[in-house]
This record gives sequence, C-alpha cells and structure tokens, in this order.
Amino acid sequence: MPLSEGELLAYLQAQGLSYSYTAHPPVYTCEEADQFHPPQPGVHTKNLFLSGGGRFFLATTACAKRLDLKALAQTLDVGKLHFASPEQLWECLGVTPGAVTLLAVIHDTQGQVEVLMDADIWEGQAFFCHPLVNTATLVLPRADLLRFFALTQHPPRVVAMPQRGGA
Repeated sequence: MPLSEGELLAYLQAQGLSYSYTAHPPVYTCEEADQFHPPQPGVHTKNLFLSGGGRFFLATTACAKRLDLKALAQTLDVGKLHFASPEQLWECLGVTPGAVTLLAVIHDTQGQVEVLMDADIWEGQAFFCHPLVNTATLVLPRADLLRFFALTQHPPRVVAMPQRGGA
C-alpha cells in the first residue's frame, strides 16, 4: 500500500531531510501549479512518467520546456518513448496522474524506475515537489533531495533533455 502524504512527511522528518510545505487546491498542470507555488526560490519541475524499451523513466525537467520524446529516446537508446499508463504509474510509483513527483520513487522498491534529471535544471539549489498528492508542494534543498535519492536507491541520471523545435 502506498504511503500517505503524512507518512511521507514523517519519513522525511525521520531522515532529517528539510523541506517547506505549502498546501493548495488540486493542480494538474504546471500552469495551475504556478498560481500556488511557494514564495521560496526553487526549480518548478515537470515530471513525466515514461516507458520505452521495456524500461520505466521518471523524467524531470523545467515546466517551461517542451520535451522532445523522440530525441530523448535516441539519447536513452530505447527505440521509442511514450507516456506510461495510469495503471503502470500506480503500480510502479503509487501515485495518480497529476501527482507525479520525484518523491514517488519511495514506492519503487523493485528498482524498476530510472530517475532522469534534465541537465538544464540539475544545478538548482532547491526543487518543488508534490508530497505524493497534488494538493501541496514541498520545496526541498538540492542536498536533501540527493540524500532522498540515496536513501531510496534511485541515483539520478543527469541528461541533456532535448526541447521540441530545437533549443
């Protein structure tokens, strides 16, 4: 059974990981989230749960970037990338569409999901993440996010994620 928001927050606290918390109405897109983002500085992320070549990827990039999945598939050497189904999302990460977050890898105890971080945002000092639900946003310092990845055994792969239409 997937963790609840409260259980995730308790886990983060027990591990000594710092974050700030902002509650807000449900959001499903970056545009909606922008209306309620916390006042702290941080990278506003877009998280895509993708499948290709028999593998699963949690790709994280900037909200403003229009990702070129065909070019990313070539970078990853997986043939073709597509959005994984809501059922696969639930089975692998224990979240529903609209609540996809880097923190959901806590549920991937089988190591099925590879975390991909866009090189364009990787040097950010803090990252905005949903706490497994789309009714709140956490801001985690980069160092604490890295510790979280180490604790969950999901070392991020930093990739230059191509943008549609060039750039």
